[in-house]
Amino acid sequence: MKTKLTPFAKILIVAGILGAIALIADQLELWDHFKKKAGSTESEVETEVEDADTDGEKVIKIGVVTWGGYAGGQFFNESFKPNKKSRFYKDYGFMVEFKLLDDFNASREAWKNGDIDLMWATIDAFTTEVNGLATHEPRVIYQADWSRGGDAVVVRRGINSVSELKGKKVAFAEMTPSHTFLLWLLDAGGLKYSDIEAVKVANAMDAAKAFKSGTVDAAVVWSPDDADCVASVAGSKVLQSTKGASNIIADVFVAKKSYIDKNRKDLENLLRGWFTGAAEINGSDDARRKASKILTEGMGLDETFFYDAIGNVRLCTYGDNLNFYGLNTDFKGITGEQIYNQMEKKYTTAGYITSPIANWRLIGDPSLLKAIGDMKDKPGQAAEGVTEFTEVTEEVVKKEAISTKQVSINFPSGSSTLDENMKTIIDLQFLDIAKSFAGARIRIEGNTDNKGSRASNVDISKKRAQAVADYLINEHKFDRNRFIIVGNGPDMPVADNGTDAGRAQNRRTDFKLVEN
Repeated sequence: MKTKLTPFAKILIVAGILGAIALIADQLELWDHFKKKAGSTESEVETEVEDADTDGEKVIKIGVVTWGGYAGGQFFNESFKPNKKSRFYKDYGFMVEFKLLDDFNASREAWKNGDIDLMWATIDAFTTEVNGLATHEPRVIYQADWSRGGDAVVVRRGINSVSELKGKKVAFAEMTPSHTFLLWLLDAGGLKYSDIEAVKVANAMDAAKAFKSGTVDAAVVWSPDDADCVASVAGSKVLQSTKGASNIIADVFVAKKSYIDKNRKDLENLLRGWFTGAAEINGSDDARRKASKILTEGMGLDETFFYDAIGNVRLCTYGDNLNFYGLNTDFKGITGEQIYNQMEKKYTTAGYITSPIANWRLIGDPSLLKAIGDMKDKPGQAAEGVTEFTEVTEEVVKKEAISTKQVSINFPSGSSTLDENMKTIIDLQFLDIAKSFAGARIRIEGNTDNKGSRASNVDISKKRAQAVADYLINEHKFDRNRFIIVGNGPDMPVADNGTDAGRAQNRRTDFKLVEN
């Protein structure tokens, strides 16, 4: 049976509705007042933005992962969302949206399908996928960052050098920057990929989990998981990180050639804004903290995590990109092309690349950089300076080496002069390692066989080590203080001095990487 409302009941209901409306209006006014107050001073950091009405507005969609190296663009955009507070919108008239796509395969499908316009990659691992993307004509259009501590190799007690990884279980994420870092480190330590027991996992977080569970002897992990691993496993330590191996992992962004052709002017301005944001963060702790808040809101992790994450990268500027693309003729460091070509060789040797990949000249597209040459003189846009090393002390000389690369340089008897063939050997076998591990010192140890007196052998071995260092200093512009010169003479044989073959092996030069 239906119940009929009395007039008094109706009055109560109406009064209740009016009261609710008044309360809501009051709350909205209070919220508006709060927002105005939050933005009332320039010194306060404001990261909350409203979703913009994107109808009819140009939006560049960029696929990213949980990483601090893209902060330059996210900072300049004021958010991960397309919004009208963005400096991209205010200065250049288009919007930018950052889409978090931590799943690798999903990010690639999104790019192929046009759900994102630019996708992240690292130039090293891009070698393993470039052939599969050929029909989409991928172009690497700028470098966002260098990893500077974001990647690390953690090891258990008793492992103090790369050579001691031989036969050990090492966890890493296959065909990712972690894999790349491991291959470079093995090469620097004179080991082959087959010398370790590879334990392949889905990602760096799983590598950390495997290490902490005790199932592997070493793991390639991301920061801050490296610190967590060391804290969780007694006696463990970081063997090496990209603080020392500072020019190996380079994050870049990739666009389709067709997209570049249709959107060239907007992409030029995207780079202008991105590099401006990077320079501001590089030069200001306040900007870094604001960027950390934006990353926290966009990716949902702790603000301190992102503040530290930004500190573990070099956010690349216009000048850094000139160096990366080989457009600065005075630059003596490693370029994107060199990493790309080296990683093709390393991944081919490891069995991951089975056919020649596209030439760098087709893949690396510096045309947008060339079009914004006026950025050269903007504040903070100079390239990062090289690592400066203090004078070598006795303490430095005694530091334990991380890795040893043996290179056979056969000097004529009694001579310490490098000929052109010896220089070629150095360039082919060690130069790229020296450039890539730019934050590490280099100990050069000369060694001889046991023919002749020990005193004369020690003297000549030291002169030979110095001759190698002088070549790298004069020809390739390395810091003289970076080198530690040691003459071992006959004291460190690796083979039997009783045979010609053994003596030849003992007449060698050892290149050792030492923590700075």
